[in-house]
Amino acid sequence: MRGPEPKQPAPTIPKSHIRLAALSNSAREDVDYTSIDRRLQRLAEQRSMVGMAVGIVENGRITFLKGYGETEANGGEPVTPDTVFRWASVSKGVAATMVAKLAEQGKVNLNGPVATYVPTLKLPAGAEYRATVGDMLSHRLGLYRNAYDNKLEEGQNTKILRQSLAQLNLICPPGTCWSYQNVAYDGASELVENITHQAYERAIQQNLFNPIGMTNASVSMGGLTGSKSWARPHDAAGREIALNDNYYRVPAAGGVNSNIKDMSLWMLAQMGEMPDVLSPKVLNTIHAPLVKTPGERGRLRKFLERLGEADYGYGWRSYDYAGHRIVGHRGGVAGYRSLIMFDPQKKSGVVALWNSNTNQPGGLEFEVMDMIYHLPFRDWMELDKGGKAETRSIARAENEEDISSGDGNAVRDRRRSRG
Repeated sequence: MRGPEPKQPAPTIPKSHIRLAALSNSAREDVDYTSIDRRLQRLAEQRSMVGMAVGIVENGRITFLKGYGETEANGGEPVTPDTVFRWASVSKGVAATMVAKLAEQGKVNLNGPVATYVPTLKLPAGAEYRATVGDMLSHRLGLYRNAYDNKLEEGQNTKILRQSLAQLNLICPPGTCWSYQNVAYDGASELVENITHQAYERAIQQNLFNPIGMTNASVSMGGLTGSKSWARPHDAAGREIALNDNYYRVPAAGGVNSNIKDMSLWMLAQMGEMPDVLSPKVLNTIHAPLVKTPGERGRLRKFLERLGEADYGYGWRSYDYAGHRIVGHRGGVAGYRSLIMFDPQKKSGVVALWNSNTNQPGGLEFEVMDMIYHLPFRDWMELDKGGKAETRSIARAENEEDISSGDGNAVRDRRRSRG
């Protein structure tokens, strides 16, 4: 990233979504914003970075929104809180939230057979009649990891791919093991369309984004490229790469776009700050830890000083973080990365979006949560370790489910960038 960092104007947030400090149990800020900003400026100087936007919520209030770097390498347009990025697999939480709302309305049975709601989803040995909607949303269908993502990236029809899953072998009975999916998970978009009789994007806009106040959020490639300011995708060496629609074709798994303002509002809603949109029942349903994911601790091994048990619910991960329960997710497709992590009880957390194939910014969420919990500082973003840290962060990305769930071209780009 290059060029001076312009001063960003204060964000305009709908008054109905502002929680005043006087109403909070504690108006005191635990996050050192000067320190975080200084460290993010250092991160912006890394050769693997191009542009990034960060939002922080404390005590139920949006307290920090800022952009760093450029929307396009050497393009001269600065990233601002209005710049739109891709959410990648963080989109899964949107789909799960929508399905949970339909369940709350009595229109979907989360424990009912997935075959009832997603006709194109076929599993080996007719297992779609034993697997539930909840199994689909929690990656417990019994398929091998990322089944048919390669065919999705070849441009094959997603509904035909879901039907073709019947040709595979189950690695376990549905509901008994966890294995990350995209093609199968996108059965959620088909379910939403069948129940609402609307296009998936329209249903999400009408039931979630608009009521929350997310005026720049969308679920399509056109929604990204039609934005006034949008971040172009880049590889880990900061070279621009081609934008493709592979994971827009599975919108429930990876199709959401927004600026950091809207993502911060989304986090507020997930914290329970907008009960008129997302009730406590819906939030408890999607955030509940349903299946243990011990492999997640292996992928986040550098953070094990903080992380205890790791679980997955409906489109959301949850962790024991130094004795606190936190909720979050990460995502990545070719040229984009994203993260969200928050404490639902303290109503504090962080979101970030960036447009290059590096995982180094992932340490930001741990630095922010450490401040919230008054834990000793650790250089989780590895800013003091130089280029070796960047190389490690790129290598780690290839082994993380939320990242490898993105476009296979991203993996090839990362390998080329490492020589």
